[in-house]
Amino acid sequence: MPLVLPLLLAVVLFCLGVYGVLSRRNAITILMSLELMLNAVNLNLVAFDAWHLDGLATGQTLAVFVITVAAAEIGLGLAIVLLLFRGHGHVDADAARDLVEHEESAT
Repeated sequence: MPLVLPLLLAVVLFCLGVYGVLSRRNAITILMSLELMLNAVNLNLVAFDAWHLDGLATGQTLAVFVITVAAAEIGLGLAIVLLLFRGHGHVDADAARDLVEHEESAT
């Protein structure tokens, strides 16, 4: 299989993920879009590893590390989303931006 086919698929997946992160306001959809972007990176790592044929499987090893980091990121992200939903009844990312507490200036 030529290298360009998995790379084109990875570009399409990454662009869909970027579009999802930039255009959506729902926190769950943003997390799913981030996962799509990480899967595109995994596809690139594995495709270049298969193309390079060095015998060390470094691309596949890095892909396993990316999957591990993605699982931790999703676990933490879903915990934050659940706390946001329990406390405020919505998972709107724009409204969550307004929840930041500002320090009172000491005068």
